[in-house]
Amino acid sequence: MKLITLLPADLYMVVNKTILTEHDRKNIVSLYEPIIGSIAISLYFTLWRDLDRLERVSMDYNHHHLMTLLKTNLETIQKARETLEAIGLMKTYLKSGENNQYIYELYSPLSAKEFFNHPIFNIVLYNNIGKHEYDLLKKEYETLKIDTKDYVDISKCFDRVFKTSTHLESFDAIGKDTLSIAMEDQVDFNLILSSLPKGLVTERNFGKRLKELINNLAFIYGLDTLKMSEILRLTINEKGSIDKEELRRQTRKYYQYSHQGKLPTLVYRTQPEYLKNPQGDQTKRGRIIEVFENTSPYDFLKSKYKGVSPTHRDLKLLEMLSIDLGLRPAVINVLIDYTLKKQNNKLSTSFVETVAGHWKRVGVETASDAMKLAEKENKKYNKEIKVNHKYKREEPVWFHETLSKEEMTEEEKAEMESILNKYQ
Repeated sequence: MKLITLLPADLYMVVNKTILTEHDRKNIVSLYEPIIGSIAISLYFTLWRDLDRLERVSMDYNHHHLMTLLKTNLETIQKARETLEAIGLMKTYLKSGENNQYIYELYSPLSAKEFFNHPIFNIVLYNNIGKHEYDLLKKEYETLKIDTKDYVDISKCFDRVFKTSTHLESFDAIGKDTLSIAMEDQVDFNLILSSLPKGLVTERNFGKRLKELINNLAFIYGLDTLKMSEILRLTINEKGSIDKEELRRQTRKYYQYSHQGKLPTLVYRTQPEYLKNPQGDQTKRGRIIEVFENTSPYDFLKSKYKGVSPTHRDLKLLEMLSIDLGLRPAVINVLIDYTLKKQNNKLSTSFVETVAGHWKRVGVETASDAMKLAEKENKKYNKEIKVNHKYKREEPVWFHETLSKEEMTEEEKAEMESILNKYQ
């Protein structure tokens, strides 16, 4: 698909495809914001605000209007919009012309019950906010249970209270409307079907909802086609149908067995798209940023160990950075690289925790910002020590700001290729 450049003069109109309530607002802030961030949430609420008094449709606005209200640039707005699309809160339609015209359709967030039972959202929320905050949220949304066993239900039925003889034709009225998250197939469904017992399981058993569930489980637990086929075999009932709850249970059980009883964490995930550098930066610095952004912390550290899996202690450190501190994957990668360079190729826990705490307090979310901060800290460190001229200091290739402005020599190109090859 051709890349569309968003311009301040481009027009947009907001269309409300649902009924939005204050309860939805609470769900968006409590459940969605920890996953997609405050900028995307602000964009959603701004588009909601643009609707007319009946909250049905907005007038035409240009995108400079959004830039003014959100106090940010168009690139950030576009990334925030794409995040809302990916998580199922809006759809976007484009009509190309001298001034491009967009239609932004708003959809409801999932209910708390749907969210906490979702195979992806539930786990990602847990990973992003940690066990303590998750338990508080869960308690806040739990159903109130009142014992009515000593009471008798005396509620009246509809036909005992109302009588009518008038018939009116039905019409398509607005109601609560949500979107399923769109995701490319994580597994080969044809291969899965051919590997299951013939005559017992047919293509008819693989409906849209089941495929969505299999895709979601394969994504969040990092399972391939063959492993998912093995798990599916355990969930087939006597009628040849897949028991969805049993599929969830068996998938979770397999993952926990393989990972010492833990649920999946973000140490196996890469940087979110909306926090990545714009594509096309082929400078030495830009290509290193690309490595930081497109490699999970687990794989990045594994590459540093020349293909040997990180130790249990190192994994606990990565999980602390990802779950307890909530650092982004690319930021963790920069921190790993910085630490190994400064600590003689050792992953010093105390050094990592000190730097990570500082980066968290200042709100670092991108590889580029993390690198700038590391460079600043390195310069400060170098000023505080007396340099022995006989000692050759080894520093990361991205420590010098001039690297991104200079043309690469043949030697630098060879060095760059060596760095990139480690992470492929």
